[in-house]
Amino acid sequence: MLRVVADRPNPYRRMPARSRTSAAADPSSARGKLQMRFRMRITDGGTIAVGPGKIALLEAVEHNGSITAAAKSLDMSYRRAWLLLDELNRSLRQPAVESAKGGPRGGGCELTEMGRELVTLYRRIEQQATDACRDDIRKLMSMLAR
Repeated sequence: MLRVVADRPNPYRRMPARSRTSAAADPSSARGKLQMRFRMRITDGGTIAVGPGKIALLEAVEHNGSITAAAKSLDMSYRRAWLLLDELNRSLRQPAVESAKGGPRGGGCELTEMGRELVTLYRRIEQQATDACRDDIRKLMSMLAR
């Protein structure tokens, strides 16, 4: 059975280097489950204003409550996460995240209403695109040598 999903891979997670010799010796070992993914991005010149990595980072902030914990969960440096969130906030009319410095619990970060709405809308668009293209995706994937 073919399963079409709009999954949420971590675009910032470092993947281990694959050995060319082992994949060449047994091509089936390098293959995983066949999947199709939409990778929607909204760009402004050379800047990705909204994309899968920033959405994954927003979801990690929502889940973890801090930029530090969100970055760790995505195998990303704090600096990289902070820069991405700052770039995202500057790309939007209203900020997607708000940070609190210091305090008894050491500060934190949370999504604003705009941030939650952005994640919801992005995921809904992904799902609707997948649903709308389901028949063509199945046909395309049936053409693959598997």
